[in-house]
Amino acid sequence: MAAKSSILDIDAQIEKLRERRRSLIVKSADRFARAATKSGLAEMEIADEEVDRIFEEIAGRFRKGEKKGAGGTAAAARRPADSGAGTPEAVSNDG
Repeated sequence: MAAKSSILDIDAQIEKLRERRRSLIVKSADRFARAATKSGLAEMEIADEEVDRIFEEIAGRFRKGEKKGAGGTAAAARRPADSGAGTPEAVSNDG
């Protein structure tokens, strides 16, 4: 019976982690939504592809800063430096 309670404990931990992940995604989305609203972007008619491209450019600027500050390992591990911004291969759909 100890194995079953152990499995139940693991299942409970997995569910807690899933809930934590959902919460972090919502907080992140809220943060970007506030920035878009504050800047007026939320009210503009911008195609999704253009928004994706713009965010890739912004992320690229910050990744370059990470490279300088952290020796380049974190930024290089996420995405190769020569991939095109906004291309379907470069846009992550995690979440």
